[in-house]
This record gives sequence, C-alpha cells and structure tokens, in this order.
Amino acid sequence: MTADDIKHLIAAGLRCEHLTLEGDGRHWYAVIVSAEFEGRRSIQRHQRVYATLGEKMHTDEVHALSMKTYTPAEWAAQPR
Repeated sequence: MTADDIKHLIAAGLRCEHLTLEGDGRHWYAVIVSAEFEGRRSIQRHQRVYATLGEKMHTDEVHALSMKTYTPAEWAAQPR
C-alpha cells in the first residue's frame, strides 16, 4: 500500500482536521488530528484509527503504524 492509500482509508473512516503519513512501504508514522478524539485515551484513539484500516492491519498490508493522535486543541498547543 502507498501512503496515499492509507491516508485515504483513514480519512474515509475518521474526520481529520490534519493528517500526515510517512513511511517506507512497511513501517508508517502518522500524525492525526481529529475532534473525534475528544475525551478518549490514547489507546482508544489508536483503536479508532486501526478500525479505519480494518483487515488491512490483519492481512499485513499495513505492517506497522506508529501514530501521534491529537484533538484540535491539543494540536493547536503543539510547538512548531
């Protein structure tokens, strides 16, 4: 899968205010900002993202996905 494929899957299943994805074709790193993360712990946020990828995570089409997940307010507070 390409970065665009994965980004499309995540964005189709999760309303994202910001989404970046980098990787080498097997190992991916994402930064995801979504209001849907409000009130959710980190593990719940990650589970929500994994749910957008569905079987792709189980069939090894997406081998590894590391991510940082933020609410819009958390993202706005991040230094850049």
